[in-house]
Amino acid sequence: MKNSLLKKRLSALLNRRRQQNTLRQAKHYPHLVDFCSNDYLGVSQSQAVKQLTWEILNSANSKTGATGSRLLTGHYPLLEETEKYLAHFHKATSALIFNSGYDANLSLLGSLSRKRDLILYDELVHASIYDGMKLSKAQQISFRHNSTEDLEHKLIHHKKKEQVIFILIESVYSMDGDRAPLEPIAQLSEKYRAHLIVDEAHSTGIYGMYGEGLCVNAGIEQKVFARVHTFGKAIGGHGAAVLGSSLLIEFLFNYARPLIYTTALPPHSIAHVLATYQLLSEQGRKWISALQTKINIFKGLLSPRIKSRLLPSDSPIQSLVVGGNEQTKQIARAVREEGFDIRPILGPAVPTGTERLRICLHRFNTNEELRNLCALLNTLSTRPFVDFLRSVKPAGL
Repeated sequence: MKNSLLKKRLSALLNRRRQQNTLRQAKHYPHLVDFCSNDYLGVSQSQAVKQLTWEILNSANSKTGATGSRLLTGHYPLLEETEKYLAHFHKATSALIFNSGYDANLSLLGSLSRKRDLILYDELVHASIYDGMKLSKAQQISFRHNSTEDLEHKLIHHKKKEQVIFILIESVYSMDGDRAPLEPIAQLSEKYRAHLIVDEAHSTGIYGMYGEGLCVNAGIEQKVFARVHTFGKAIGGHGAAVLGSSLLIEFLFNYARPLIYTTALPPHSIAHVLATYQLLSEQGRKWISALQTKINIFKGLLSPRIKSRLLPSDSPIQSLVVGGNEQTKQIARAVREEGFDIRPILGPAVPTGTERLRICLHRFNTNEELRNLCALLNTLSTRPFVDFLRSVKPAGL
């Protein structure tokens, strides 16, 4: 690739990211207190989950690998059993497991919609939903974040006769941590005969009586055309499931290319998912209550000035808006120097001026860790951000 046009293009794009201070790099801080991961319930480090996973795997007498796609050798009894369990747990007719939430969203949007259809989506939906829409030829129009008024305006002005309409939202938004107004949106979808698709990635396991998600918690699960529950957040594993009617699941099994042309998840991943869900059925209320207590403690310890910079959220995702890529990165570095793993969320992932520290709270975070973190954050309220940065020794991370 020496001196090739492609090499110049790749180098130019990377250099542009460097100049904009947005170049991404993978970093690992195992010595720091975790206020960064999506492991809200601490499932990934649970000995009970680990033990039950191995018991399920051993009793299933499965291979270590799926060995093929679902339509070949990748369809095995444990996978089918887990799908039935998920459907029952989330109060759905049927469930279909995908290798990731990303694959699930690509499959739904890439296979369901047609050129004449209309897709209305919240402007803050996840990147996987945007990428799924790229596979669709349907008309695509965004509505203002969580605005039922703007959604209805778009429904009235863009709806055509004999047209299939999809409404795409998340129940909890991954960057802001706020909830969607599920019940009013479900009512609008019924009123205008639209098909509501809800990504429940960040509500799975932490809302509802046992972690069934916000749709079940709101009692609208029967009004939702498709729900996506991912296993990479509170479930502490990998993969996702689409929940819906038996007709939808059969259609996806036949037309979802990311499912058809991908090796299925291995039995160990599925055993972990089933083990976690079985424990949620027994201990979910206790786990959710403990997590909510941590969220309340965190918010109660913050100073009014710092609270004023928090985006509204009662979820484990607490976003502290700083503004500016460089300043946000510097503050995150300074906080890590004090022993807390908190990552900066920079543009273009979030709009300019809303660059932030994304603080993720967990059931396993101790009260002392919460007090120490809040005490550090509160120092930002006694002096300007720049003075704070000058007072902290560079971390060199």
